[in-house]
Amino acid sequence: MPSTPAKPEKLLEGLCFPEGPRWHDDRLFFSDMHANRVLSVDLDGNAETIVDVSTTPSGLGFTPDGALLIVSMTNQKLLRLDEGKLSEVADLSPFTSTDCNDMVVDSRGHAYIGNFGFDFHNGESTKTTCLLHVTPEGDVNVAADEVVFPNGAVITPDGGTLILAESFANRLTAFDIADDASLSNRRVFAPLGNLPPDGICLDAEGGVWVAVPFNQQVVRVVEGGEVTHRFPVSTEAFACMLGGPDRRTLFVCTAASTRPDECRTQHRGAIEIVEVDVPGAGLP
Repeated sequence: MPSTPAKPEKLLEGLCFPEGPRWHDDRLFFSDMHANRVLSVDLDGNAETIVDVSTTPSGLGFTPDGALLIVSMTNQKLLRLDEGKLSEVADLSPFTSTDCNDMVVDSRGHAYIGNFGFDFHNGESTKTTCLLHVTPEGDVNVAADEVVFPNGAVITPDGGTLILAESFANRLTAFDIADDASLSNRRVFAPLGNLPPDGICLDAEGGVWVAVPFNQQVVRVVEGGEVTHRFPVSTEAFACMLGGPDRRTLFVCTAASTRPDECRTQHRGAIEIVEVDVPGAGLP
């Protein structure tokens, strides 16, 4: 992995606000949130729309049988795409009235989903909220409470630990995962100082790549908070994913603004890529 900054190259441009990147079946799947669609793109930059989601898609994940799960932000739903048709898996609105966002799905089909917890776009003060757990059967419960803007999340290869980005607490928080998918033993995995984490992904040495919005960079941190590597990006980084044939391609979702109206008119969102030495591991 390079020790000096390298600038990622743009694989795909002209997007509104790419989020939730997932490597699956030799393609990168992602939500173009403010364009209300889910797309995929291959390593040659060939993109296709997978499905339109009028209620703003965000976090993505795949079930053990290969179905695509989609977080529907503005109406607080978890959706499932089968053979081109969307169906509702779970209604999250009894647990939060704010936008839902990123998600990680484990190897058994359990989904962990974050939400804003406050009206971010209209400047409401930060409030704590909950991380939700949706079972494969569609039952919903609170996996963790009193978290601050729960966002990107990863699960270690042994399935035993979930690491969560708390965006407005500027930290990564770890939990043990029990056999029943409940979370316990909350602890700080990495304090991030002045770096607010958004989407994250995990590598085979336990390092976490963190997309850092409002800092125009993606960084790699290890347990304890040391930043080992960083790459600048063209605008702002909002999510990242390790994929490619050997999971050494770091995909970074970038955009120029978080405001839906600006994203829809500017089309400055992009998927940027850079090669790293340590391959991806765990989920997503």
